[in-house]
Amino acid sequence: MAALGFSQVSGSQQSIELGKVQWQRQFDQALDAAKQNGKPLFILFQEVPGCATCRNYGQQVLSHPLLVEAIETLFVPLAIHNNKQGADAKVLKYYGEPAWNNPVVRIVGADRQDLIPRLNGNYSRLGLVEAMIFALQRAEQDIPAYLELLREEWQAAHLGTETATLSMYCFWTGEKTYGQLDGVVRTQAGFMHGREVVEVEYNPTVVSLESLIEKGKAASCADQVFVANVDQKNKAAKAIDQNKIKTSSSFRPDSEPKYYLSKTHYQYVPMTELQAARANALVGQGKSPEQVLSIRQREMADYVRQHSSKLWKSRIGEGFLEAWEDMERGGF
Repeated sequence: MAALGFSQVSGSQQSIELGKVQWQRQFDQALDAAKQNGKPLFILFQEVPGCATCRNYGQQVLSHPLLVEAIETLFVPLAIHNNKQGADAKVLKYYGEPAWNNPVVRIVGADRQDLIPRLNGNYSRLGLVEAMIFALQRAEQDIPAYLELLREEWQAAHLGTETATLSMYCFWTGEKTYGQLDGVVRTQAGFMHGREVVEVEYNPTVVSLESLIEKGKAASCADQVFVANVDQKNKAAKAIDQNKIKTSSSFRPDSEPKYYLSKTHYQYVPMTELQAARANALVGQGKSPEQVLSIRQREMADYVRQHSSKLWKSRIGEGFLEAWEDMERGGF
């Protein structure tokens, strides 16, 4: 965040195939750094300049701010060009990697051996974050909460999510209740049929609609359920009286989204939808939201707090990538 003075913009002047990660380029030096710091070595074998797949991997995956941070802080990043001679070609030969190939990621230990199977053919953010978490587990390293939440959010998107709308006496309490549940990836307070409701997006492979209703009832946060189809109606009927099941209509968002979070300076920090849901729930419980934030997000929060006189823009409800880029440019 060069514009704000508390973090550096990573990889801003390098080839798009390499994304925004600050890569080392010498294998021996990177291996020494990995040994000294007790971190795995993250090796990207990449064609530079490369094909559309190579460019997209750099732009879409290796430029995501939280993935960049994880690669730079939890690993020692090393880029090997698979279409160059000299030192790059020697590393390519050592690992048996083909030249002029699509991107490949290998995460190795201090003994140069793979911690996990090489990642190739999967050019998604989910594929990379899963590989990173698996490698950290194999290396017996701590996995930060923000990285786990990225996996949970992207896995839900990959598998497909469902949306439930539940009415209650207070949607702020309801959003706090649902925002802390495993499987819930997004919450939004609002109104439907003149009732206060919370719209909950969730991963049905992790948490069922019936479970959401039961957990809500236990906190007095599910006195009615608005359903969008017959399947939802049948599921809801297993957990709540039929006369409390209504048909969904237009949803009107609350004018104070993420109420608890909006009362703190953390509202100015770019967060993913799942991070915001968890952070709002934590604040509502009187806890710090920093446990679900990355180091750089905490730096942002500290900077905002120390410069509270500036007219900061709330990031609640704003797209994560757009909000992050705006913060890099100044943030207000």
